[in-house]
Amino acid sequence: MPSRRTLFAASGAAFLSWDAVIRAAHAQTPPGVLVMAKQIDDVISLDPAESFEFTGTEICGNVYQKLTTTATDDPARLAGDLAESWTAGDDAKTFTFTLKPGQKFASGKEVTAEDVVYSLQRVVALNKSPAFIINQFGFTKDNMAQTIRATGPRTVVLTTAEPTATSFLLYCLSAAVGSIVEKAVVSARAANDDWGNAWMKANSAGSGPYRIVSWRASEAVTLDANPNAARAPATRRIILRHVADPSAQLLGLQRGDYDVARNLASDQIRGAQGDSRYTLVTQRKAGLLYIAMNQKHPILSKPGVRQAIKWAIDYEGIQRNIVPSNYAVHQAFLPEGLPGALTEKPFKADVAAAKKLLAEAGHPDGFEIGFDFFSGPPVNDIAQAVQANLAAIGIRARMLPGEMRSVITKTRARQHDLALLRWGSDYFDPHSNAEAFSMNPDNGDDARNKTLAWRSAWAIPELTARTVAAVKETDGEKRVAMYEALQRDHQQQSPFAIMLQDLEVAVARNTVKGLQIGVLNDRTNYAGVTKA
Repeated sequence: MPSRRTLFAASGAAFLSWDAVIRAAHAQTPPGVLVMAKQIDDVISLDPAESFEFTGTEICGNVYQKLTTTATDDPARLAGDLAESWTAGDDAKTFTFTLKPGQKFASGKEVTAEDVVYSLQRVVALNKSPAFIINQFGFTKDNMAQTIRATGPRTVVLTTAEPTATSFLLYCLSAAVGSIVEKAVVSARAANDDWGNAWMKANSAGSGPYRIVSWRASEAVTLDANPNAARAPATRRIILRHVADPSAQLLGLQRGDYDVARNLASDQIRGAQGDSRYTLVTQRKAGLLYIAMNQKHPILSKPGVRQAIKWAIDYEGIQRNIVPSNYAVHQAFLPEGLPGALTEKPFKADVAAAKKLLAEAGHPDGFEIGFDFFSGPPVNDIAQAVQANLAAIGIRARMLPGEMRSVITKTRARQHDLALLRWGSDYFDPHSNAEAFSMNPDNGDDARNKTLAWRSAWAIPELTARTVAAVKETDGEKRVAMYEALQRDHQQQSPFAIMLQDLEVAVARNTVKGLQIGVLNDRTNYAGVTKA
């Protein structure tokens, strides 16, 4: 492990400044405007049919409504968002939703069943990264006119291909990809059959508490209150500024340039505890940090090599020395808190065992490999520690730092060797992560469902079949047992070294109240935030 002194020289200096900061008057953010410092260079698109990253889905959650949602403080509890009620047919394939009256888009137009149908059909037709959440119910571009339809101004009927548990469908519809857009606004911006996607990347047409004013990649996102929201947000404007360096976030928070800092390092967070000028908002999130190993690489495709990498990593040391306040060690694809999540930790740093596995796989002298990762802290510090762990067993990682969206784009194209990545659950059901990590029904380059297993070219017909069986199981106890068994086999077989689970800590000035951080990314709620 690199020394703590080396890894945290910069953040340690920032920590000292808690007591050394000059208390003279500083610039303050304007009244009615909340400014958050956050690493937002993961944003690729703000179109809810395409957005699939942490920041993008968080923004979509504050700009759009879905048919259903879950409470921020109780993510297992389903509730209507735009839907007033729903019923399931006797065939368990026909689901009828009745919309609440009086829900309005930012334009002032009332939300109708036609808007809901257009939004869900748009997801299916575009078939962007998050579309599999909706597509898995058998909706296709060819059948969507029959399977997603309006039968009245406030009535929507969905027909799934196979019998489906109502709760599972509702959880999936509560994901960010289920966001409802205004048909008239979006369709008017369509070009070359793109369903308005080019325009929607940086604009919005929603009925949520906020609307998008602007997005400048790797700079800032500005949201203004929706004047027609069902409940007016407490703060009229939200600004997210991209600040990659936690020390710069801390300095800006101290000076009054920012009201909230979202990515402080562990030492900096400890410095804020007990300081009356600041409050901390903490949430264990359904997010994971993991290493993906591309199975198109001839060496990484060997099971012994994959196991060697897992036994090389010093999980506990990385968590303890680099991110004690930001992550917890976790080694299963279901984050702790989701039904069926394993808390077992079968791997630990064992250089001798890892070297033995490498030798048995035919690589006693190791090998060189590319390693993609986000260039900002703390991920870059974690990547350096992993590089040192791998070097100890003879694997020479060629470091390839980049902006988060470039790393994501590369892995979506299956062009990585090793990549250090984050993944957040899309809805509060085990299948959200099971489908991503342990399903790959088509390993072809033009596959319809491009799951995480697909991105790493991991062909797994047997695990895919077991994952499909688990989501169809109606007995709750049996279903949990199936996911537990899947995770144990996945830990031993998969090309994923799952390392850590997110512990998000936002540090806010004491004038800020009401910020809610969601277990799921799109449940982080800005609407109730006030600032004195």
